[in-house]
Amino acid sequence: MATLDRVSAPRLSPDGTRIAYQLREVDFAADKASTGVWTLPSDSDAATPTRLTPAGFDATSPRWSRDGKSVLVLSNHQAWRVAATGGAPMQVTKLPLDVEHFLLSPDGTKLLVSVSVFMDCGADFVCTKKRLDDAAARPQAGKLFDRLMVRHWDEWEDGRRKQLFSIALDANGAATGTPVWLSRGIDGDVPGKPFNDEKDIAVTPDGKTVFFAVRAVGRAEAWSTNFDIFRAAADGSSAPENLTKANTAWDSAPSVSPDGSTLAYRAMKVPADESDRFGVYLRDLKTGATREVASNWDRSSGEFLWSSDGKTLFTDADDVGNHRIFAVDVASGQVKKVTGDGHVGSYDLDKDRVVYTLDSLSGPPQLWTAKLDGSAAKAISKFNAEKMRGIELGTYEQFSFKGWNDETVYGFVVKPANAPAGKKLPVAFLIHGGPEGSFSNNFHFRWNPQTYVGAGYAVVMIDFHGSTGYGQAFTDAIKEHWGDRPLEDLQKGWAYALSKYDFLDGDRACALGGSYGGYMVNWIAGKWNEPWKCLVNHDGILDQRSMYFSTEELWFNERENGGAPWEKNTTFETFNPVQFVDKWRVPMLVVQGGKDFRVPLEQGLGTFTALQRRGVPSQFLYFPEENHWVLKPQNSVQWHQAVEGWLKRWTGDQGRS
Repeated sequence: MATLDRVSAPRLSPDGTRIAYQLREVDFAADKASTGVWTLPSDSDAATPTRLTPAGFDATSPRWSRDGKSVLVLSNHQAWRVAATGGAPMQVTKLPLDVEHFLLSPDGTKLLVSVSVFMDCGADFVCTKKRLDDAAARPQAGKLFDRLMVRHWDEWEDGRRKQLFSIALDANGAATGTPVWLSRGIDGDVPGKPFNDEKDIAVTPDGKTVFFAVRAVGRAEAWSTNFDIFRAAADGSSAPENLTKANTAWDSAPSVSPDGSTLAYRAMKVPADESDRFGVYLRDLKTGATREVASNWDRSSGEFLWSSDGKTLFTDADDVGNHRIFAVDVASGQVKKVTGDGHVGSYDLDKDRVVYTLDSLSGPPQLWTAKLDGSAAKAISKFNAEKMRGIELGTYEQFSFKGWNDETVYGFVVKPANAPAGKKLPVAFLIHGGPEGSFSNNFHFRWNPQTYVGAGYAVVMIDFHGSTGYGQAFTDAIKEHWGDRPLEDLQKGWAYALSKYDFLDGDRACALGGSYGGYMVNWIAGKWNEPWKCLVNHDGILDQRSMYFSTEELWFNERENGGAPWEKNTTFETFNPVQFVDKWRVPMLVVQGGKDFRVPLEQGLGTFTALQRRGVPSQFLYFPEENHWVLKPQNSVQWHQAVEGWLKRWTGDQGRS
């Protein structure tokens, strides 16, 4: 799994005949991955891919030029251009600072780039570079802060902001002139950290106007999700204008209609919430009139792509254990599924087809194409065919049962394809993070049930209340109920799975989870430890109260627990695992990343300390350079070896009659 190639970011050429995409490849011995840009004909499932960027030239984010004769990519923190027929890349930008994201305007005359600068330096990139160099040369190592956030995800802040700039392109496609600062005066990151990207930036077809989403809330950044959509002239002739100031919740993903008349974007309604439903909104760019489209569609939308005639919006969303593309009729709001079961990663479309990556519990991502109505869907790539040859992946089944409040809850069971009939299998009971997320029908590159199946285990996964893709009320049900409603779903789901699938050995089962799943492992260690022979906790919360005072995105803890810890009637102590450490008895493996600032080191270390002090068999696996996830190939393999070794130690032989 750690060495499989990963395809993403497909982009159709202007004439629709070719697809440019990025492919991540792993050099396991060197413990690193590299990414290149390739092309493939869009109308054939038997064509051989062509590498566009030279070997050894790391490149991501392919974007076709307007005439389709070249592809722009991001490499070594600058924009480059490669001829569609291949050849040596030409450097487009030569800035003294890193280009973190870029977007080519539809008219092909300018490049929109996101660059981290000191706000008082602005478009003077040399000013920012000099200040960074001077700081690096000073002997003092101290950092002085006067507001949050001081660190985010896995990085300490240094006072810079990601800002948006426009750079003109000459006739040869090279950057020319002085960058124009489009987000000037806005104290926020464009796109937002840590995971927002160029999907939060849009340009009108004529290239004259730019839209972008940014959270500009000053000192409230750590406890606010109030992103807004701003409009700015691409030539910098006017100051940015906030179009969604009236909504104090999250607005993002602007997308302009083909005729330039309408702006689509997504918006939440609940302030300080990151998992409220993203509704689909349209704004008339002349009158400012705004309306919600498909208001009765109980799914949370992703990015938007317009059909060429402007009558349909395409978006992606979680949906009952899958992640699909949907078509939204702009006039009526009617929503139709475009893709079937599985997990759509990224996609693009032209006037009559959609290209997308699709993975599932049956295998890693492949490139697929279909007509815009979803018909004639077919895979057009065969990545990892040789690496997967001879590997029998487990078979899976989705099931449902009555969970909390007698509501329907879904789950998956996966078992080895060649498991002998009548043989009981030990079980890995996987608990997803988020908690507003899903262990769905996808080929996960960190929490992949096939790795446990390959080691001889059956896998059970429950999408408890709080999971996404089952309606907003189902997702919201976990708010201020971290320890009761999801636990009831897990308990009932486990009982149902044992009653339905006779190959599950309920006497040899271990529960595993990361992030919220790690919290739940700590919670069940004190509240529901009877069924389990062992536990695995990856970057999970031990103490809700201390977690609040050391994490970075405070809005999450406040929304999930009903306020800040010093306020009345919150649930920080109600569902706090540390309160029940005296009940811990099940052997636990604790895994922690040293650069995890979301769930900081002390949570994992504290968990291990409690286990050791109580005399509970336990191990602590520490990755100093990893964040909330384990990303380096060899670390990933070590993680799996340690986890599988722990499971085997406490569940014994892999199968019994």
